[in-house]
Amino acid sequence: MTSEKLLRLFKETGALKEGHFVLRSGLHSRRFFQCAHLLQWPVLSAEICAALAERARGIAADEVISPAMGGILVGHDVARHLGKKHIFAEKHEGRLVARRFDITHGARYLVCEDVVTTGGAVNEVCRIVRDGGGAVAAVLCLVDRSGECQPEFGAPFISLLRLAVETFPADRIPPDLAAVPAYKPGSK
Repeated sequence: MTSEKLLRLFKETGALKEGHFVLRSGLHSRRFFQCAHLLQWPVLSAEICAALAERARGIAADEVISPAMGGILVGHDVARHLGKKHIFAEKHEGRLVARRFDITHGARYLVCEDVVTTGGAVNEVCRIVRDGGGAVAAVLCLVDRSGECQPEFGAPFISLLRLAVETFPADRIPPDLAAVPAYKPGSK
């Protein structure tokens, strides 16, 4: 799976949106990757996540964990391709927690996400793993849109597609973008 092919699939499935978006981080952007529109096609999801799993095949890991909502399908499919168990963290009282699952003490985890901009959700999941006595072996995502501000996770960071996509703090939105109504399509 090349970056070019993945970007083409995002466009063909309507998963790459253009407009004025408020990201989970609170930043504003002209482009939004709505991975659910791409991953709703199981055959595409299997192909894309197989490619991501292949990039992690040489990394020693025991389990896969992902943040809800966006990372669940990616994490589940990557785990399936690697023959690993998959768990997820979900929002509870405003923060991500492993409500339904326990972190296996001493286990090495692959943290899987759909899109990374600032890495906020991924860092929350890394904290959950480390607080539970596990280790983060690597972070995997479909799209790294962090550009020059790539987040630090304390582990290798692997993506299928890396793009520098403009983002703006709420107090520095360009006038042309401010003239377009903002939409918040991602996780709450």
